[in-house]
Amino acid sequence: MSSLSRELVFLILQFLDEEKFKETVHKLEQESGFFFNMKHFEDQVQAGEWDEVERYLYGFTKVEDNPCSTKIFFEIRTQKYLEALDRQDRTKAVEILVKDLKVFASLNKELFKEITQLLAFDNFRQNKQLSKYSDTKSARNIMLVELKKLIGENPLFRDKLAFLKVHN
Repeated sequence: MSSLSRELVFLILQFLDEEKFKETVHKLEQESGFFFNMKHFEDQVQAGEWDEVERYLYGFTKVEDNPCSTKIFFEIRTQKYLEALDRQDRTKAVEILVKDLKVFASLNKELFKEITQLLAFDNFRQNKQLSKYSDTKSARNIMLVELKKLIGENPLFRDKLAFLKVHN
């Protein structure tokens, strides 16, 4: 897309934001891929809106794009899985394991095996590595720190983390 088109998209984003068309703003950010709104992303992660988190991310990167992207999606899907286990929703946990986490099995068979074995515990905190997992809110905040670091390191997000101000 040309520089002029890019500036026009930023101008439209600015207008939509000023007029409080929040959902439209985020949809245009995602579809254009020009600006990654970290605040929106943080809000969605903290709310546990996992489908929206992934949908928004897909406007900028895919699981297989690079190691940073793979790790971002792995962290999100693992958190989603742990939350299902924490709610004692084994059916949902198995669904997440098969549908969302299985894609990572070929990258690290041992880690995938460990994640799968969490289903055997009444409380996954019995696993030594997860014994410090306190509550969902704290876990999301800890994960968010890691996600922000990974996004900052990911070359696909370069030049997309700062909003371009277009002046008259």
